[in-house]
Amino acid sequence: MAKTAERLQQLGSGIFSELDELRKQKEQEGIKTINLSIGSPDLAPADHIKKALQAEVDSSENYGYPLTNGMPEFREAVAEWYEKRFQVPLNPKTEVLPVMGSQDGLGHLGLAYLNPGDIALVPDPGYPVYTASVLLANGVKYPLPLTADNKFLPDLKAIPKEIAQKAKLMFLNYPNNPVAAVADMEFFAEAVAFAKENHIVLCHDLAYSELAYDGYRPPSILEVPGAKDVAIEFHSFSKTFCMAGCRLGFVVGNQEIIAGLTIVKSNIDFGVYKPIQKAGIAALTGPDDWVRENAAIYQHRRDILVDGLNSLGWQVEKPKASMFVWAPLPWGYQSSREFALDLLDKAGVVVVPGIAFGEQGDGYVRMALVGEDRLLEEAVERIGKAFASYIS
Repeated sequence: MAKTAERLQQLGSGIFSELDELRKQKEQEGIKTINLSIGSPDLAPADHIKKALQAEVDSSENYGYPLTNGMPEFREAVAEWYEKRFQVPLNPKTEVLPVMGSQDGLGHLGLAYLNPGDIALVPDPGYPVYTASVLLANGVKYPLPLTADNKFLPDLKAIPKEIAQKAKLMFLNYPNNPVAAVADMEFFAEAVAFAKENHIVLCHDLAYSELAYDGYRPPSILEVPGAKDVAIEFHSFSKTFCMAGCRLGFVVGNQEIIAGLTIVKSNIDFGVYKPIQKAGIAALTGPDDWVRENAAIYQHRRDILVDGLNSLGWQVEKPKASMFVWAPLPWGYQSSREFALDLLDKAGVVVVPGIAFGEQGDGYVRMALVGEDRLLEEAVERIGKAFASYIS
């Protein structure tokens, strides 16, 4: 049997596999675990989205190969939604591309813009697909530390000049996964100026634009004047519309960058299944109140989990957006892996150690706001009992 390519050895899944094996062991021992590790929405899409999908599945016309650049109606719906939500006009023919989930597009972006040895600027901690996109293209990852001291924003001024000038691609993600931080227009303007000065493709992942709380409305980086000269932005239907299994997202912005990604994808796949695009149209053009109600559910879950943890003496801040809580290690723990393993062993609660997202994440764990209220309440109760000696 031939050996796998060396690049696969750089793609990390070890801690996730380890936690999953330990979770299975606990389940075999008769201990029901509470899994807060995976950010997979547990709510169903709205009825009008499901009905649109059901209607299109019955049509025999929808079983041919779809176009890589998507249905014109889908691209137009994206452009209309985008202008309504962010007041940013888009050309639906050249500045919109559907993807099989935003992770699909993000993962292929490196192949479009990185030659072997090219540098990409990647948040640390960061969503793992950014690193994968770079490594699969044989690029070189230069980590951008995200620390509490800088509100989990990268310090662009701290990037060495020689690195900035050689870099070809930069990933940003606000509201952020895993750290649940947000960015303002001042930072986005700085990022756009930095990308222009250094001729960098700027990729912003805005998957959590509609999962925001307490009246906060996340901005788009394309609201910065001139951003489309260097930037593209990804969106996902998984979180906003609870369509994770449908694998649907889109990328908008600079038409030349999108054209490059389109070439890669046209050599790999034939685009998104038409009924799913039709369901996406229904989601984008459907009632906004359902989207707000969905966010309100997550806000309530956030309050249950964070208030509960704080009542145990575990000091955790409430995020303004995303479906995650980024919690600093409590009670003297130094290793996120050690704490996550102890949490699973003693309380049967599964979280992701921050080290899984990069070296800068080691002082934290990520918790997903998945599961009904009672499940989150039980998670807090279990943690309180398991670590009672630390709390008292």
